[in-house]
Amino acid sequence: MDDEPLKDWAERRDARIGRLRAVPVVSSDGPRGSHLQPDAPRVIERWNGHAWEPYAYAADLTEAKALLYPEANGAAPAGPAPKPLGPGTGKHRRPPAPR
Repeated sequence: MDDEPLKDWAERRDARIGRLRAVPVVSSDGPRGSHLQPDAPRVIERWNGHAWEPYAYAADLTEAKALLYPEANGAAPAGPAPKPLGPGTGKHRRPPAPR
């Protein structure tokens, strides 16, 4: 058998602890896709390593996204700014247009 070591599995499992997800609050077996009911309230759930537990409440999809993706709310990314591509002739680059 090619089972992975328990240490590797535990590291993968622990890396997901604290992950958040938004679950629409709908009755019965209604639609669960966020794009289908953007005005429906959401429960923000947090993964604790064993189960999803309630973490917060959001009134709609916009508020839920603000909780799930705080870096998209205008906060500058940490670290130096990425450098733009310089001139080069790699396979992936288009040749310069003829003049």
